[in-house]
Amino acid sequence: MKLFSFRNFRILMLLAIFAAVAIYSKSQLLTSTAWLEPLQVSIYPINGDSDPKTARYIQNLSSHNFRDIDNFMLSESKKFNILEETPTQTTLGPEVIDSPPPPPEIETRSALSTMLWSLKLRYWVWKNTPDDKPNLNRVRIFVLYYQGNDNQPLAHSLGIQKGLIGVVHAFANKKQNKQNNIVIAHELLHTVGASDKYDSNNQPIFPEGYAEPTRNPRYPQYRAEIMSGRIPSSPTDSQMAESLKRCIIGPRTAREINWSGGTQH
Repeated sequence: MKLFSFRNFRILMLLAIFAAVAIYSKSQLLTSTAWLEPLQVSIYPINGDSDPKTARYIQNLSSHNFRDIDNFMLSESKKFNILEETPTQTTLGPEVIDSPPPPPEIETRSALSTMLWSLKLRYWVWKNTPDDKPNLNRVRIFVLYYQGNDNQPLAHSLGIQKGLIGVVHAFANKKQNKQNNIVIAHELLHTVGASDKYDSNNQPIFPEGYAEPTRNPRYPQYRAEIMSGRIPSSPTDSQMAESLKRCIIGPRTAREINWSGGTQH
């Protein structure tokens, strides 16, 4: 009986990779949520539909297009006792040609398939950002831009805390820039520990998904909690905020990202 087969060797190697990734991810978590220095946020655009209009849109992008994100993080941080006065520094990175590996389908998703996809995504990220910048305090967000269709929503965006990686699907339209930044900020906050604050019908969860849960009367609300991204007008109806100026970071989200226990002042 073979005690050490090639199959066992592959399993041991996979376990070793998972262990190394887990240790590094823990270091990233501790560093990125310490808020002792600005969190570096790098935006990498991708032409998601290979459309010439999308290509022109990407060519005209600059770091200025994402300034709303840093302004939002700065204004919200002033409500909480964090050590770093400039929470984030967002810059535009070079365009990436390849698209990231898609996550496993919900119907066939398992813990193993999710872990394997996570490793594939990290390898793809490493291959497509071949620089010498440290990643313990850098969030890399890959934004796939599309011309879009009014009758067809874009694929679901995601932010992964283990790896500080975001994949955002956005519209290649100047009129959508402000709402694109809401999605980017939402996924950015996922990477540092924030959870979603909406239900299966995409409606904000009361009270943590409301910007003003103690408002009387409760409806209509006039701002959105960033992790719901929507402004409720009734218990069953809401609309996406127009810009980050209409969004806030609520106490629970603040606690999740280690902003001084989420205590407002």
